[in-house]
Amino acid sequence: MTPITNQIKIPATYLRGGTSKGVFFRLQDLPQAAQRPGPARDALLLRVLGSPDPYGKQIDGLGNASSSTSKAVILSRSTRPGHDVDYLFGQVAIDRPLVDWSGNCGNLSAAVGPCALHMGLIDAARIPQHGHLAVRIWQANIGKAIVAHVPIAGGQVQELGDFELDGVTFPAAEVPLEFLNPSDDAGALFPTGNVVDRLEVPGVGSFQATLINAGIPTIFLNAGDLGYTGTELQADINGDAAALARLEAVRAHGAVQMGLIATPAEAATRQHTPKIAFVAPPASYTAASGKRVRKEDVDLLVRALSMGQLHHAMMGTAAVAIGAAAAVPGTLVNQAAGGGTPSAVRFGHPSGTLHVGAEAERINGQWTVTKALMSRSARILMEGWVRVPPL
Repeated sequence: MTPITNQIKIPATYLRGGTSKGVFFRLQDLPQAAQRPGPARDALLLRVLGSPDPYGKQIDGLGNASSSTSKAVILSRSTRPGHDVDYLFGQVAIDRPLVDWSGNCGNLSAAVGPCALHMGLIDAARIPQHGHLAVRIWQANIGKAIVAHVPIAGGQVQELGDFELDGVTFPAAEVPLEFLNPSDDAGALFPTGNVVDRLEVPGVGSFQATLINAGIPTIFLNAGDLGYTGTELQADINGDAAALARLEAVRAHGAVQMGLIATPAEAATRQHTPKIAFVAPPASYTAASGKRVRKEDVDLLVRALSMGQLHHAMMGTAAVAIGAAAAVPGTLVNQAAGGGTPSAVRFGHPSGTLHVGAEAERINGQWTVTKALMSRSARILMEGWVRVPPL
């Protein structure tokens, strides 16, 4: 008989950030073995979220059976000059034992500032009685800076407000975000040097594609080339196993063309990045909530996949990529938005619309993005301890 062993408990905070939810930890609160990268940390986060789950439900954990809710964050005081907090993000797979550390979560970026204050990671002397506190975040996965302008009332984070975000049921306080120099330092904004490439996918087809690395590596396709209109909702795609397999094949070959992996087979171990999305010119449609989105209210339509499924709204990092690509003439995103050099666009997604801005400029013949801007909201849902069996 297996001896009865008590569970261990770890301080944790459960937050919504944008259209995502995640379990947040202070680095120093993790078990010693999990305070450094490696199998012990991955095993802990998998167990916290309830993965791997062959039933796909994460019943025995805090995940909610979607890529938007199977997330973990580790925060610590930053040792980098000019930054307040280091933010490490893990995308936890649902049905396999995988934690993907290859990218950021833009939605949960909105929750990092409020959570850092809640966890005591910000010097109290910096916190105003009222107004906004600029929390300087170092995004450790990708080595980029984010500034979150956290609303403060009475010396505390103001969570409640009237800011509405499509994909989130209830309004809350607005958290403006600045993603600074979001393009890849190690390579060009466009890894191939082209704003549009030809992507050959054996057994699937040949596609025009914009391959961009801003916010998160993203592959943009034209919706019409895939047989879509750009007005699709989750039910239109996520129940079609053959369509998802084709899109995954395109993603895998696009990742190779971007230089992220050497062979398409490696994409199976890199689910979080790159993202794949398809764009279309403006059209009217009914969002998942029943809200009517009018053609006149958007500049273009975008649908994106995350962890092999059509996202219910839009990943924050993909929104950065959309804003960056829209600002550069000739990309598929720019073409769908009507061309020109827009500094901001409003795009339609399955849950409604989202506004994102980007500052792009051409330096020595190469495009670069200096800043991307968008607003989200965040709220603590629960705080205390998470319990897991000894690992």
